[in-house]
Order: sequence, then C-alpha cells, then structure tokens
Amino acid sequence: MDDTEMAHSTAGPTHAVGDYGERLAARYLVGRGMTILDRNWRCPHGEIDIVAADGDCVVVCEVKTRRTVAFGDPLEAVTQRKAARLRRLAAAWLAEHERHAGSVRIDVVGILGRAGQPPLLTHLMGVGA
Repeated sequence: MDDTEMAHSTAGPTHAVGDYGERLAARYLVGRGMTILDRNWRCPHGEIDIVAADGDCVVVCEVKTRRTVAFGDPLEAVTQRKAARLRRLAAAWLAEHERHAGSVRIDVVGILGRAGQPPLLTHLMGVGA
C-alpha cells in the first residue's frame, strides 16, 4: 500500500490496510477466472469480505492483510473458530441468495506488505473443510 492510498482513506490506518487488501484479493480472484458476487456482505452474525463464484462453486473468501509479520503471518489469523464462523456466514449468505445453490468453499487470501516490493499474496483454498 502506498502513502497516497493511505492518505485517501476516511477511516483509520488499519481499516485502510484492510480495504487495500480486499481490493487486491478481489482483483486476484477475478484474474483466476472467478466472478465477484458480493463484497463486505453483513448479517447479524458478522461479515464476509468477498463472495465469489468459481464455476458452480460459491467461494466465501476471508482476506487478511498485514504490513509486517510482527504479529504473525496473515493466514495465522484464521483460526478454527474463525473458520467455523465463516461456515455459518456462508450458510446465511446462501439462505439469502437461493439462486446460488450448489457447492460452497471457504478460501483465505493472505496479503503481506513488503517495503519496496510488491505485496506477497497467498491463497488457501478449502479452509476448514
């Protein structure tokens, strides 16, 4: 994330980093042939960062973005508890969007900022299956 993008954020730095990571993740998923169905979908149980279609499969994607590994790798933030919550959120999204019945997959995209280099993106498919 560059300073210009951070300066244009209306929220705090953590929110700006998260927004930037979600935009990168969405662009990456589209580049892999997926279609974005929803972004930042909310319900009483929480929020899904990205919902995408990968063929006939609905993909619920959690995006974790970090500037450094000082607090661990971004992917380490998705615990078993978080994966279980994502499964509940996926069920809620599907209940609201019945036209997308079919298989469901939970993915995690981790994005790590690196000074002077492009961010490092890691995509884990089928987390907590």
